[in-house]
Amino acid sequence: MNGTNKKENARVLVIGGGLAGCEAAYYLAKRGVKVTLADMKPKKYTPAHESPLLSELVCSNSLKSNDVYANACGLLKEEMRILGSLTMEAAAASSVPAGGALAVDREKFAAYVTEKIKAEPNVTVIGKEYETVPDVSGDEYVFVATGPLTADALAADIEKKTGKNLHFYDASAPVIAADSVDMNAAFTQDRYDKGTGDYVNCPLTKDEYYAFVNALLSAERAVLHDFEKGEIFEGCMPIEVMASRGKDTLRYGTLKPVGLSAEGKRPFAVAQLRKENAAGTAYNLVGFQTNLKFPEQKRVFSMIPALKNAEYLRYGVMHRNSFILSPAVLNRDFTFKYNRNVRFVGQLTGVEGYVESAASGLFAAAYLYDFLTDNERGTAPGDTVIGALSDYLVSPNPDFQPMNANFGILPPLTERIKDKKERYRALAGRALASMRDWAAKN
Repeated sequence: MNGTNKKENARVLVIGGGLAGCEAAYYLAKRGVKVTLADMKPKKYTPAHESPLLSELVCSNSLKSNDVYANACGLLKEEMRILGSLTMEAAAASSVPAGGALAVDREKFAAYVTEKIKAEPNVTVIGKEYETVPDVSGDEYVFVATGPLTADALAADIEKKTGKNLHFYDASAPVIAADSVDMNAAFTQDRYDKGTGDYVNCPLTKDEYYAFVNALLSAERAVLHDFEKGEIFEGCMPIEVMASRGKDTLRYGTLKPVGLSAEGKRPFAVAQLRKENAAGTAYNLVGFQTNLKFPEQKRVFSMIPALKNAEYLRYGVMHRNSFILSPAVLNRDFTFKYNRNVRFVGQLTGVEGYVESAASGLFAAAYLYDFLTDNERGTAPGDTVIGALSDYLVSPNPDFQPMNANFGILPPLTERIKDKKERYRALAGRALASMRDWAAKN
């Protein structure tokens, strides 16, 4: 079957009218593909939503930095603009002053997207809750874009279809830039020397340890919504909660020094860092799941000598956040391994943030359109932000957690650039060149 016939015969169902779902629906519809966009609103709302409009922003009105050459999220926005993003178009039309950030009037933003979607003749918007992922084949395709608050019935079906590879609560530790660790105050060693020295160990003296614990206990925590309370703390214990069970608890748990030695002597306590990506440009603070407010994380964790100047690529979070374990069930083009006619997009895949979520829907739609038109350009290059995020989603990772856009996930440059600003500019320049070249192959 030629590409023309595939496109004309295709019928696409997008479940979820958030950023990712709207991006996917709009991209395909503008190119002549028939799309049904199903959202359970206004018949039913999640605990966080209250507007009947599509693409409702619930947590913040900020889409983060707009600086293309100094911020990875700013760079991702530009990658999306190159592909004709509806989110970026709506943000430009509804922006409010916010310094270097891209912030929007939430109601105007959602109204703009809703109007564009409903005016598109190839999109049919329906108010319907899907309790199962349709088992599609042939010319039928499904995008599941129901977000972190996916309704219970659909979540249960997703869990069944993914082999229980679905998490309902997210507890993630901070991720820091590898080159921001003070290696003069750290050492590399695996516990009991079982391995190849993959862990970076950050020792604390007795006084440093107890000062750290005291700061941890007094630090301000983020407030959880009612729908985020309860079993969240049963399945994943925040480091500050562990510390509250006794001031030495962490020395026998997250910060235990056994099996480690610095200059032949066992430290009093040790915080461990583990590579977050294959390139080794980002480190995860092992066992540092936390509900502390972001400034408090930086203040308290910086009391660990090796982390005094740490640059945070992602802060730790604890909240209700349904997401699939993408490395186990997702292909790089966002297709489901067990049915390639099904695509998961948005925060449900493990991308974190408004822009990242929208980008996944946009690019997944582009990949489907390429398939329908026999365009063999492949998925986005790995040196772009969306490409690097895609690589993160599908790379084997026993401790997989949601990730946002950051320079730490991009593959390193061939030439070492010590100055961070210049390095980021070079990474951004490379990414944009790759994206423009890839986009031109449509």
